[in-house]
Amino acid sequence: FREVDAPGLSHLISVGDRRSLDDVYCRHILEGRLPELILDTSKEPIAFAMPITGMAPIGSHVSVPIRRANGDVYGMFCCLSATPRLSLNERDLNIFKAFAGLVAEEIDRELTAESESTVKKQNVQRIMKPGQLGIALQPIVSLSDGMVTGYESLARFACQPYRPPNLWFADAADVGRATDLECLAIVMALETLDWLPQRVSLSVNVSPATAVSAQFEDMLVNTSLKRLVFEITEHCQVSDYEELCEALGRLRARGASLAIDDAGAGFSGLQHILKLEPDGIKLDMSLTRGIDKDPARQALATALLMFARRTGAVLVAEGIETAAELAMLKSLGVSRGQGYLLGKPQMAAELRAEMENMHSASRRA
Repeated sequence: FREVDAPGLSHLISVGDRRSLDDVYCRHILEGRLPELILDTSKEPIAFAMPITGMAPIGSHVSVPIRRANGDVYGMFCCLSATPRLSLNERDLNIFKAFAGLVAEEIDRELTAESESTVKKQNVQRIMKPGQLGIALQPIVSLSDGMVTGYESLARFACQPYRPPNLWFADAADVGRATDLECLAIVMALETLDWLPQRVSLSVNVSPATAVSAQFEDMLVNTSLKRLVFEITEHCQVSDYEELCEALGRLRARGASLAIDDAGAGFSGLQHILKLEPDGIKLDMSLTRGIDKDPARQALATALLMFARRTGAVLVAEGIETAAELAMLKSLGVSRGQGYLLGKPQMAAELRAEMENMHSASRRA
């Protein structure tokens, strides 16, 4: 018994007590040998013969199963009286069933959540094993001459069935493993710095919670940060800007740059930009898509561009997919872009092989 409310009967039942299911009515009721409503236990031979009936004592008894949504019996909802209650009737039993139903719904909700959490934990653990997480790189391009100025690192998961990376990171956050998964992805991304051209930067995504964690800072202790750009997404709320600014300030002092990702699509609007004073602002793809046909999007892009220029930041337009969008962004003065039109994400190993082949061909020429 985990919770007990039995004034004057603490000598019979108290928290921590246990009784075998063989000693009580539950199994007999579930298997139909005893009714759910017993007005007088002396009239039920099975109940009357059980030791607990006289020891408790039990004069009348009502008990209904607590059933989960799938039909499984979780437990019993019971009530008893020391004396017979001949006035009890079917209406009383139905009221009791209604209460049991409410309890069952709450229990089922909690157990379902626990089960889903367990599955999420197992799946997140699985995707963090070797071979399950890969890194893709998408180029960030100068719109004036088409030169690649940097690459953004994007996590890719090999698990089947396929799920978008954002769902895996959301699951990791739900089970308290978000920082672990983000740090693993960043460590794998950092390995590409060994072979990427020295002139290009590498952008990695980091949530505000991970950015202020000791695990993240410790991971970067022996890493050169001069070519790294940490992208803080607007989709995540920030609970303490002062703490975040201090953590990012230590990284920037070591040569790292800071960009605000998904600008214009997140929780905080311009607050991220104003508080963090980034080196780069990435215009969210929801504002880039169709910008050639939408004066409102053009006006917002122009405003962010003017702000970036006044604060010394670089504006990067994400999600460029059409020549018309590219032409409009160039006409507005946006200097850098990213999107399928300019270059799709490519697995790091494939990109490395391609670069090495081009380098070999150039040397032969």
